[in-house]
Amino acid sequence: MQVIKNFKLLFILITISVLFVTKAKSSDECFENVSRTIFKFNMALDDIILEPVAKGYNKLPDSFKQGTSNFTSNISTLLSIPNNILQGNFSQLGHSLGSFVVNSSVGVLGIFNPAEKIGLKPNKEDVGQTLGTYGVGPGCYFVLPVLGPTTARDSLGMIADSFIDPFAQITIREKEILSTSGNTFDYYSVKATTAIDFRADNDKNFESLEKNSIDLYSSFKSIYLQDRENKIKNSKTSKDDWENLDN
Repeated sequence: MQVIKNFKLLFILITISVLFVTKAKSSDECFENVSRTIFKFNMALDDIILEPVAKGYNKLPDSFKQGTSNFTSNISTLLSIPNNILQGNFSQLGHSLGSFVVNSSVGVLGIFNPAEKIGLKPNKEDVGQTLGTYGVGPGCYFVLPVLGPTTARDSLGMIADSFIDPFAQITIREKEILSTSGNTFDYYSVKATTAIDFRADNDKNFESLEKNSIDLYSSFKSIYLQDRENKIKNSKTSKDDWENLDN
């Protein structure tokens, strides 16, 4: 119960902070020139590192790639659990808890996804989305080095995620939950694997976007903002040609 109280207190503090910085619309830019420079840096990083790794990853057996995707997706479900509570969405809380328990046990640490076969389909939730469901606006848009596009609300949400995410607690926060612990390497390994898996799944989409966009920066901005809005509404249209975009 104390953990839940701490979550709620943190959520209130984050909400108050966001209210002071999210008066702008998401279409507004906090500092566009800087963001465009960072975007160019991120794209260069993608060309040099992420894209070649993703292409190599795509050459691996489909069973391996699916198992990796299932594993990282199962871990991300942990972040959805406290956010389901904060949103008061107990139906999704059941899906998140049930999916994690079933996949972590029967699914061999999440490598397989038997939960989906029995109808458990949790939405991925984070603090940025939770704030959105409370009516907190996104605030202005900007780009972070390596992490990519975000908004004032979602950037604060990312900070809060690291405090309420059980996986972050047992790794970068070095806490022990239910006799389970990890380290910083575990946390960033999973995050890096998630990024590679996403980049590999969307390799053709990236190529098409780079080839056909007049302003690549604006195209990525539009995709990101639309995806975040759809996720807040739990809209099915968030799963179109692109795989889910995660922070």
